[in-house]
Amino acid sequence: MPIKIHDSLPARGVLEEEGVLVMGETDAVRQDIRPLRIGVLNLMPNKIVTEAQFARLIGATPLQVELELIRITNHVARNTSMEHLISFYRPWADVREERFDGFIITGAPVEHLPFEKVSYWDELRQIFDWSQTHVHRNLNVCWAAQAALHHFHGVPKHDLPEKAFGIFHHQNLVPTSPYMRGFSDDFYVPVSRWTEVRREDLPADRGLMVLAESKETGLCLVDDAAHRSVHMFNHLEYDTCSLADEYHRDMESGSPISIPKNYFPQDDSTRKPENRWRSHAHLFFGNWLNEMYQTVPFDWVSAGNK
Repeated sequence: MPIKIHDSLPARGVLEEEGVLVMGETDAVRQDIRPLRIGVLNLMPNKIVTEAQFARLIGATPLQVELELIRITNHVARNTSMEHLISFYRPWADVREERFDGFIITGAPVEHLPFEKVSYWDELRQIFDWSQTHVHRNLNVCWAAQAALHHFHGVPKHDLPEKAFGIFHHQNLVPTSPYMRGFSDDFYVPVSRWTEVRREDLPADRGLMVLAESKETGLCLVDDAAHRSVHMFNHLEYDTCSLADEYHRDMESGSPISIPKNYFPQDDSTRKPENRWRSHAHLFFGNWLNEMYQTVPFDWVSAGNK
């Protein structure tokens, strides 16, 4: 089944070129189907690229999905035009009375700041609380995963001596989890972060379950069943060249950065990297959507909309 997105969203052309089935608003209204309604609170600086990454993965399942792009209400994005934001994004204040089957909060380039120093921290805390009454299944990514664990469980984040950057080997620790269904015993995941959450800081009495972990870079996936959330500290959603783009950007700006590990063939940054995580990215997002579909009440969304 196709993913429903705005007719003129830039991601539409990218997805159509890749063969992803896309449904515009004009076609969707002709079908009497209750799609899964997925909100994405996009905190990443390059919002257009991030839109395509998540739309590609949630649009690749047999389920019909309606994608809603959300932004922090009063935060002004510096790297995306206001025209794009006005055309395709809704402020969270405008959707707070609505319900979503699933809600994704992306990473954000604010890792070096204490959580309380982030300009939109108060609103993000409200969104985390709102998600417990208005969202059926949550997925928090990278910094948002750290922020959610801090908000709900008081878990700290720790600065790393250098950026965890590259493609790292991970272990599937709970193959019986619905989110890990079909995963290999081990698999590769893109990692790009300056901070980490440590296993020993997870409270033992909150029902938190570590689903996947790397010996080199630590936690990857944590199931927070009490809050109907999965916290993903890394970036299964990344494109083949996402780490290359970050590396070349930092090199050009003079930022301290090492070549991403296990990424470029023979560590030659002029060569195109091979994608070794794509299949598991599709598998994880498919599992997340399927778990949502299997457990959400049919009238969940309509019950919360006015």
